[in-house]
Amino acid sequence: MATQFPFPWLIDEAQQRVILFINHVLMQEPAARERLQRQKGRSIQLVWRDFVFQCVCTPAGLIEWTPSNESTKPDLILRVNEPSPFVLAKAVLQGDKPPIRIEGDVQLAAEINWLIDHVRWDFEEDLSRIIGDAPAHMVAQNAKKVVDALRSFVLNKMPTNSAPKESL
Repeated sequence: MATQFPFPWLIDEAQQRVILFINHVLMQEPAARERLQRQKGRSIQLVWRDFVFQCVCTPAGLIEWTPSNESTKPDLILRVNEPSPFVLAKAVLQGDKPPIRIEGDVQLAAEINWLIDHVRWDFEEDLSRIIGDAPAHMVAQNAKKVVDALRSFVLNKMPTNSAPKESL
């Protein structure tokens, strides 16, 4: 049974903002858009605990948010098997992928895996369009130091026996 959230509109709005960010990153990667164009009309659902995030691939090679509909099954379902947000954060900070159970289209799953492995946001490039190259480079270098310090702090504070579990 799914938990009811007090502000479902807030969850929907956050999901739409995530889609805007993903599409912004995809717009800078022609190879990624070409791969998604081949998957147009295919739907993907990401499930973690009570959160469900669903989208569909567009003919433009981007993704579009779609509300979760229990009457139609998505082409690909990705279920994150780790319930702890702290263990998930540790895995991400270590550069690992969280344990995921994949259901559905294998080819679509391979394309999504390729996107995860190869597409990265160029924060410095985006920032340089706003404040210029030199200040953007300085901000990016300082942000990298902060992220590295945060990563080191989290990895040193997390118990070592909370390694992600293997899944099928």
